[in-house]
Amino acid sequence: MKATLHIHSITRRSWRVSLKNISRLYLVLGSLLFATFITFVLQLWLGEYPIAPFDVLNTLLSRQVTDKNYHFVVMELRLPRAIVAWMVGMALGASGAIIQGLTRNPLASPDLTGVSAGASAGAVTMFVFFPGAPDVLLPLAAFGGGIFTAWLLYLFAWRNRSTAGSDSPLRLILIGIGLSAVLSAFTSFALTFSEIWNAQRAMIWLTGTVYATGWDDVNALFPWLVVGLPLTLLGARDLNVLNLGDNVAQGLGLPLHTVRAFLLLLAVALAGVTVTVAGIMGFVGLIAPHLARRLVGVMHEKLIPTSALMGGFLLILADLIGRTIRPPTEIPAGIVISIVGVPFFLYLLWKREKA
Repeated sequence: MKATLHIHSITRRSWRVSLKNISRLYLVLGSLLFATFITFVLQLWLGEYPIAPFDVLNTLLSRQVTDKNYHFVVMELRLPRAIVAWMVGMALGASGAIIQGLTRNPLASPDLTGVSAGASAGAVTMFVFFPGAPDVLLPLAAFGGGIFTAWLLYLFAWRNRSTAGSDSPLRLILIGIGLSAVLSAFTSFALTFSEIWNAQRAMIWLTGTVYATGWDDVNALFPWLVVGLPLTLLGARDLNVLNLGDNVAQGLGLPLHTVRAFLLLLAVALAGVTVTVAGIMGFVGLIAPHLARRLVGVMHEKLIPTSALMGGFLLILADLIGRTIRPPTEIPAGIVISIVGVPFFLYLLWKREKA
């Protein structure tokens, strides 16, 4: 009888803990969505040409407004730009969470491992050497460059049939920095053979910016995110098992090479498609998973969606700051993120070395 009561007590306690975790997850996700909504409103409101929130609402609802320019500013300039920033941030946040879980290395991210540089090299190769190619091929070129870089990273960082992150926290980062340097040199070399207009466009693009993005860019990102983000949730449990170690994962019957290849392709696809629209957005994939991990813990079923929403919020906020801090001059969102990201990365290095 006492044993039965004890089991019931444990069951009720476990249920309460589980319910508390779910409630915390919904609270965090709801808070991020609310913060993102407020930032969206500020994006449409503030700028060199400020528009009152009431007029913004009327414009969105296609109601009559006092200035005929409101529709163009809101619907053609600011709204698609805000949506692109949000979508790019979500893709990079989810990609960073996958890469950190896949390598078991909290210092890993699409840009620090060279994946973003590879995607950028692929995209630059396409529009420099094949200027007449259809725009639909640009994401595929970026994806191919990212996959090639990920394959090199996987090859050089492989040690004793385990990922580099489990052996040495800095090994994967050092290899990624080396690959990024080589690929950046190739990108600069390719730009020397391009037309001056393409070179200028590429240099602005490579800094990481959503400037001049429109509805075509939203349409280009949408199918990749609609397919890619749900697939990240399907791989969340496999990431949890991988974090237990290779021996445990194999003992549980997990096909390691197949799972790793699938997750790596997914992370590269999400990071690569953002490069074709916004260039290299450094540190979003590093910062967003870390902040999400502090809020919801390490289980990837909760970590990945939180990282995605955190990345979207961070990037749209960075673009808002860069666009409004000194109008009419605009600071690219990639530079704003880097101002925060570099000290954050150094802090993580110091903290890990100290541990």
